[in-house]
Amino acid sequence: MTADPISRLVAELAKLPGIGEKSAQRLAFHLLQGPRESAVALSDAIREVTEKVKLCGQCCTLTDREICTTCSDPRRDAKLLCVVESVPDLMAVERTREFKGRYHVLHGSLSPLEGVGPDQLRIKELLTRLGAGEVQEVIVATNPDVEGEATALYLLRLLKPMGLRLTRIAQGVPMGGDLEYADPATLARALSGRREL
Repeated sequence: MTADPISRLVAELAKLPGIGEKSAQRLAFHLLQGPRESAVALSDAIREVTEKVKLCGQCCTLTDREICTTCSDPRRDAKLLCVVESVPDLMAVERTREFKGRYHVLHGSLSPLEGVGPDQLRIKELLTRLGAGEVQEVIVATNPDVEGEATALYLLRLLKPMGLRLTRIAQGVPMGGDLEYADPATLARALSGRREL
């Protein structure tokens, strides 16, 4: 027996991060009580994002183009590459307005307990980019938690033989924190105070 449409909507909304059963109910009834056009616009936006958004062919961020606007911007320094765990982390670094290079998104961090190894991350794509010889410095901007540090150390061992300058963002971001939630001033200080690995 299938659930009624309202129960189904509540169940789907409750699957979103940070949304519990009560919040899902409030959102569902908000959509039902508001103008029909608002609900349809939300539905269309969700459909469009699932159909059009893909990984950038260079940096692996999310985009609706083959190559994202950051990678295709000639004003960005192609010799400087900032490696982040996630797209929200990339957006957090961008909010600082301090970084003028390009990015590479790993889509996670090493976590053996959760079954996430190097093959589950976008490390092969990173090595392909670095093999082209344009990048001179790699800034490792993984989160300052156990998984982020393990990922940084793995990348250090992997990239050191390539003769690139390898730096790690400074510890202006608190241990156990996420780049996504750090304020722009803290991230800007962390970027400017990065250190050699």
